[in-house]
Order: sequence, then structure tokens, then C-alpha cells
Amino acid sequence: MQTIGAPGLILLVILALLLFGPNKLPELGRAVGRTFREFKNGARDMMADDDPAARRSERSDVIESKSDERRNLE
Repeated sequence: MQTIGAPGLILLVILALLLFGPNKLPELGRAVGRTFREFKNGARDMMADDDPAARRSERSDVIESKSDERRNLE
């Protein structure tokens, strides 16, 4: 299977700039990041044991990351 090389990556960035414009790209990047984070958290929850202490720890990580996001937006 072939990977996307540097020229392909540059072409994708140029195409994204043309389609979405420079003002929308940061917003789009944040949305993609949130989607990956939610997917990862959902997968972790599905794989987690029934250990309540582990779940509490994971929830506190999510709460901390959300509060960090809010601070960054202010």
C-alpha cells in the first residue's frame, strides 16, 4: 500500500485552503480533533473493565481536558 508523500500532503493543504479558506481551517481542525478525541474516549469506555476506579480516573481526565479547552477559548 502506498502512503501519501510530501507532494501529496502539500496538494491536500492547497486544496483545503482553496475549498475552505484560511479563516475556516482552524475551526475545521478543532472539529476534527474533537471528533477523534470523542472516538478515542468511546473506544476506551467500551474496552474498559467494570472497575469503578478506572472509570472515575477517565472521567476526571475528560473533565480536565474540557476545562482546558474552555480556558483556551477565553
